[in-house]
Amino acid sequence: MIKVAAAIPLWGWTAMAVISLFFLLFPQADLSVASLFYVPSGGFPAAKSFWEQVLYYSVPYGLMVLYGAAALLWLFNAVFNRNVMRFTGRKLLYVLLVLGIGSGLIVNALLKEHWGRARPAETIVFGGHKTFSPAFVPVSGQVGNSFSCGHASGAFALLAFARLARRRRLWSMLVLGYGAVVGVARMAAGGHFLSDVAVSFFIMYIVTELLYAILFPPKETP
Repeated sequence: MIKVAAAIPLWGWTAMAVISLFFLLFPQADLSVASLFYVPSGGFPAAKSFWEQVLYYSVPYGLMVLYGAAALLWLFNAVFNRNVMRFTGRKLLYVLLVLGIGSGLIVNALLKEHWGRARPAETIVFGGHKTFSPAFVPVSGQVGNSFSCGHASGAFALLAFARLARRRRLWSMLVLGYGAVVGVARMAAGGHFLSDVAVSFFIMYIVTELLYAILFPPKETP
């Protein structure tokens, strides 16, 4: 277990701790960032805009296409005894587990469904009727699906594919850029706070690295 935890470098744990502590001590930072996208007379103008909808739907449909292609590639290799892109069954299992455990189980099933944090557009501060609550503070008696960001977690799940790529750094930067843009789109639409996006990133990063350490020990690194 210690070796698996060591898959996350010290800077990763430190950054997560510092950012988490920042949002706990300064919850107003979430409101300040959200206010940048809010217009008192018009709410969050970016909501339902063309570019926001493109980014919104790019995550579920993009994931379906990419994971479908990955499954077909593995099936092709298995049936015809080929080794295209060296995509094995273990690699397919890895990318599926990162998405399923990180985005599916932790973010969407556990956090979003049970935390109770209201979305920015739902809070009284931004014209809604629900109470604002800081990140990491569960709310009882209030239905809210803001913490953490499901779309961002889906976008950051692509870190698993980047982890397997030869040019890992390049693909990781592209995935981080995509995840950040999706996160900004969700914030601009009043759907999530900055801390929601940040937490989703750290969850997916940690799940990506831990599962890689479990499925691909040093002697079996692809």
